[in-house]
Amino acid sequence: MKDKKTRAFLKWAGGKYNLIEAITAQLPQGKKLIEPFVGAGSVFLNTDYPKYLLNDINPDLINLYNIVKKRSAQYIQDSATLFQAENNQEQRYYDIRKQFNASTDIYERAVFFLYLNRHGYNGLCRYNNSGGFNVPFGRYKAPYFPEKELHFFAEKSQKATFTCEPFEKTFSKARKGTVIYCDPPYAPISKTAMFNSYAKGGFTLDSQVKLAAIANRTFCHRKIPVLISNHDTEFTRDIYQDAKISELQVSRFISQNGKNRKKVAELFALYSAN
Repeated sequence: MKDKKTRAFLKWAGGKYNLIEAITAQLPQGKKLIEPFVGAGSVFLNTDYPKYLLNDINPDLINLYNIVKKRSAQYIQDSATLFQAENNQEQRYYDIRKQFNASTDIYERAVFFLYLNRHGYNGLCRYNNSGGFNVPFGRYKAPYFPEKELHFFAEKSQKATFTCEPFEKTFSKARKGTVIYCDPPYAPISKTAMFNSYAKGGFTLDSQVKLAAIANRTFCHRKIPVLISNHDTEFTRDIYQDAKISELQVSRFISQNGKNRKKVAELFALYSAN
């Protein structure tokens, strides 16, 4: 583990940057790390496996990562042009969001995606039922352009393969010597707290149950260790009853006001012989 942690180039609600030490303490060694829910990639960026298989159900995210991997210099140059003061205005943000939603060009969408991520509200990634990105303007004084973080990601991504597929398919690609880390959309703390519009289709309670069952089966039948992060609730403790559970308190924040950021109980469910 490096002394200095590396930040992802995307802002990400629920990102794992602040939990890196706790996660790496739980992760076994292996030849490859598989992440079926890679998100912003903080675990990928702060671990040192020989190879990575990084998956996400969001095609905009995976297309972006593949472009940064293969065309980083051009991408960084083009993306930087949007990080100007005249583009940090509400109407301009909604104009670019509209262009993003209308575009079918993968490269153009990738350039717009970083702009929307850094100028939108709190790093949220949310789509409506029609598949349109619908995060509101964030009202930041001067959004940061993550050039250094993009360069680091581009270099490290040479060790990674990026895929966009259901998590079940990613699990099926695991082989002996690999380790799986799952950071799925979290189970709701309450019935009214369900948020699953991160990608079109959502991640339901049935999906949570299915993930737990596949994780248990992957370890029991194939001896491949699996670590899962989630909220610590009666529901998650029930579905992870075959795993070794450890708990922690985490500051959770969707609110921009730091005073409204409260500690929430989370857990790790580890399916492993250790």
